[in-house]
Amino acid sequence: MAPRLSALVELDPQAVPLPHGTEVTLRVERLHHGRRVPQGLVGRVVRARDGGFDVLVTGVGELWYERAELAPRRAGQLQFAQRREAAWSALHDCRVLEATVGSRAWGLADTQSDTDLRGAFALPFSWTSGLAEPPTELVSADGSATYWETHKLVTQALRADPNTLELLFVPSVRALDELGQWLLDAREAFVSKLLFGSFGRYALSQLDKLSASQRLAEHRDLVLDWLSQTPAPSLDELAPRLASKAGLDEHGARTRLKQLYRSLFDQGLLETNDLAGLTAYARAGGRRPSDARSLRPKNAYNLLRLIELARGWLADGRPTFEATGAFKTTLLAIKQGELALDEVLARAEAMSPALEAARDQSALPEQPDYERADALLRRINQELARRHVLAVPGPWAPPRATKEPAP
Repeated sequence: MAPRLSALVELDPQAVPLPHGTEVTLRVERLHHGRRVPQGLVGRVVRARDGGFDVLVTGVGELWYERAELAPRRAGQLQFAQRREAAWSALHDCRVLEATVGSRAWGLADTQSDTDLRGAFALPFSWTSGLAEPPTELVSADGSATYWETHKLVTQALRADPNTLELLFVPSVRALDELGQWLLDAREAFVSKLLFGSFGRYALSQLDKLSASQRLAEHRDLVLDWLSQTPAPSLDELAPRLASKAGLDEHGARTRLKQLYRSLFDQGLLETNDLAGLTAYARAGGRRPSDARSLRPKNAYNLLRLIELARGWLADGRPTFEATGAFKTTLLAIKQGELALDEVLARAEAMSPALEAARDQSALPEQPDYERADALLRRINQELARRHVLAVPGPWAPPRATKEPAP
């Protein structure tokens, strides 16, 4: 229990690890492509590299910083970072399942592709019997490896979560312990027609959101250019301009303008959540984050892949993760930014009838096998308790008691 409870003590911000996803404050000023990146901006750690960290700064992009040039943003972030690191160190040996996932599993890797690992771990019995809530996820410092606690994995799989089912069925999956083999032996219990929604319909809805984000970004460019003029136009002047350019009515244009300054305010780029804040941002030379996560081609090609994976799984009763032939060529073109998002969306919509037909004709059960999943978890928990009581050597054995010194 000590590794978890130690996160509650006072911390030195410079002594805390910065795992993937940690929000940080920049402690130094930088120049990036001729643009000043001031001290005090907030970013998010993307990866650890070369003794420092790549940090995504909204509106700027990824920049590399030394550890001393970064500070976790809040006390809560300090505790989060330490808990994450402590959980990884204490429970990494408790992994029971592991697989290589992502582009390398899909046959879409290139020289720039990372190697992403996903897996499962089992909590030692002693971690489940105290006051502190045990971790349910382990994430490596660079974000390339993620492991779910067995109960969390099972509940996610019952919802037909795409990442979880990929872990269980991808050809590279391997059991690291008998408990992991039990998970693999029972994996068919999690497969049902629910993957129509969690894979296919989810992907279509996300592509719609990507398209909306792209339209908002295009309109943002126009509006920022207009607001840079002297004198800056008022809301009553901006709305009809935007309506004409974007094919909206005036009410829709006003709504789009509000979405624009609210979005930039939420990203920490505007001083005030209104048109005045947007005007000040534009006149100071502010521009949109061209590499925003929501607009990256990687998202679009993966969503298209999910639709085809769902169709094939529903139709054939088994998944095919590696893309081949013309479909692989299309996905690589999307990944490399060679296809416009509108074309990607059109291709996805064209795949929708086949997805629905596969759902209607599928031999998969309507729902997962909850009874089998429940029996699996009970079996795992009983085995963990057995190893604890019998002090079976290994990572699930109870911690050794410290002997009192002899008088």
